[in-house]
Amino acid sequence: MTDDPLAPLLALADVATAVERAREHFDQALRHRALRRHGGQVAAEVSLRSAVASAALEGHTHEREEVRAGTVTEPVLQGALRVAGALPGLTDLWPKAPRQALAKLHVLAARESVPEADLGRPVRDPVVAARLDGLAALVVGVSKAPPLVLAAVVHGELLNLRPFAGPSGVVARGAARLVLMSRGFDPRGLLAVDVGHREREPEYVGSAGAFATGTPDGLRSWLRHYMSAVEVGADRLTTIGDEVLAATR
Repeated sequence: MTDDPLAPLLALADVATAVERAREHFDQALRHRALRRHGGQVAAEVSLRSAVASAALEGHTHEREEVRAGTVTEPVLQGALRVAGALPGLTDLWPKAPRQALAKLHVLAARESVPEADLGRPVRDPVVAARLDGLAALVVGVSKAPPLVLAAVVHGELLNLRPFAGPSGVVARGAARLVLMSRGFDPRGLLAVDVGHREREPEYVGSAGAFATGTPDGLRSWLRHYMSAVEVGADRLTTIGDEVLAATR
């Protein structure tokens, strides 16, 4: 028997294998030559693409090159960019005070999208409050589950709970990336997992709905999707590395 609440997830069919495969895929991408000299440039590009993908998943699609040029002022996209840029500065806060970090993420994501009085404040609902408390306890707890599993659970729970007004999905995706960064899986923010969610959007939406059921099959569906999105994100890291090297020749 175990007191680890996430341990049973690894016993679901194919989940442990999918987690290991995703980890190995990312490990391989981290060997790219571009990261030796141009890691900061690669991380900046990952951040940009992740923000564009996250905004698109919230229903606000924009051309990446227009965003890069600074011509897109749409609030949700700007919020996603602020969230992506703030993640490195929140990695110390997240494992100690996740609810405070979530509030900060919402302020960044929802500025100009929701009334100022709602920024950083969860909706007033006792069920939401209780589930946020449970999620916070999970984050600060001592689960030995792989960071990818914790990130998937945090993402899925926040995505379905939607505890904040406005672009709550941007907050959910930012929090999931914070898990990976703060737990040492992706400390430099190089994994464009949100791009993976965007490229597999129908699966993302369907498996998130399945996660909400809380059934073993629903949880398994979401976890398998999440690991597939990680693999896509790792592939995009390789692509970005190739592009950076080509541009510096």
